[in-house]
Amino acid sequence: MKTKIAIMALVTLLLAGCGGAEQAASDGTGQAAPSQVYKWKMVTTWPKNFPGLGMAAENFAVMVDRMSAGRLQVKVYGAGQLVPAMEVFDAVSQGTAEMGHGAAYYWKGKTPTSALFTSIPFGLNAQEMNGWLHYGGGMELWRELYAPFNLVPLAAGNTGVQMAGWFNREINSLADLKGLKMRIPGLGGEVMSRVGVEAVNIPGGELYTSMQTGVIDATEWVGPYNDLAFGFHQVAKYYYYPGWHEPGPTLELIVNQQAYASLPPDLQAIVEAAARAVNQDMLDDYTARNNAALNELVNSHGVELRQLPDDVLAELHRVTEQVLEELSAADPMFKKVYGSQKAFQEQAVEYGKISEEAYYRARELK
Repeated sequence: MKTKIAIMALVTLLLAGCGGAEQAASDGTGQAAPSQVYKWKMVTTWPKNFPGLGMAAENFAVMVDRMSAGRLQVKVYGAGQLVPAMEVFDAVSQGTAEMGHGAAYYWKGKTPTSALFTSIPFGLNAQEMNGWLHYGGGMELWRELYAPFNLVPLAAGNTGVQMAGWFNREINSLADLKGLKMRIPGLGGEVMSRVGVEAVNIPGGELYTSMQTGVIDATEWVGPYNDLAFGFHQVAKYYYYPGWHEPGPTLELIVNQQAYASLPPDLQAIVEAAARAVNQDMLDDYTARNNAALNELVNSHGVELRQLPDDVLAELHRVTEQVLEELSAADPMFKKVYGSQKAFQEQAVEYGKISEEAYYRARELK
């Protein structure tokens, strides 16, 4: 009898302990029961399953499901499937979806500083941008900027240096830019508007038709890999480089703050690790595929590949510095973030002269 009483007492204590653990989870301590499954929605600014850009979200969802053994399941919605492309920020901020994938410069109407977390004209390249974000204080500034919007940002993709864009007229001087209506978002769009271009922001899924029907005269998108997939060679003749406006464009994963806080620590770590993985994976993907796509555009489709004239680039650079100075003077947060990025770039450039640049020159010697 004494033995039975002891066993019953032990079972009672164990059940009480389990009940306490379950209560802790429901109290929001972050110690969720292992069996709990979270089902999230991710909305994106890209067409569903679009090569490169759109696949980052899909790859993230697959990776998180595997790493969490199914405890965190993310369903991805392409642009327009749940919300329009340009409403992703609000949808995640308000909790309509737990996550979003896009580019921070799309939201410069909400806060001009957001554009700095995609790319600055003549600024950091992909390698430098990743260095600044993860080891130069950039990520802390990004989270500070997005906190009032109830969002947690993460870097989740980079295409590398982009192309300057597709044009239906030759660009031999600044005069050839005047009067053009061009799709070019972010700070690049602001710079272009200062030299006489009518800069507009149109979602990627609408660009082909806009070029085909003459709604716009020119567009930048990404680079050969994506541009071939969109078929821009069918609606524009001239393909210009370099991508002065987006030398290291970072894509973002945004997470609703309450949704993120509801996850136990291990799932939060999985979200961050998966974001870092797709961030690098996208750059690898574009590095592997851009050249083959460019060869097809030029050799199979007769695209005329052109370099922007040096005097045009020099003027765009001058205007870029003017725009950045004005925005810094008008917005303390912009000044703070730009100052951090500029200081990092100055150091990166100095080392780059004796590392990357020196190596590229040496590789050409024979």
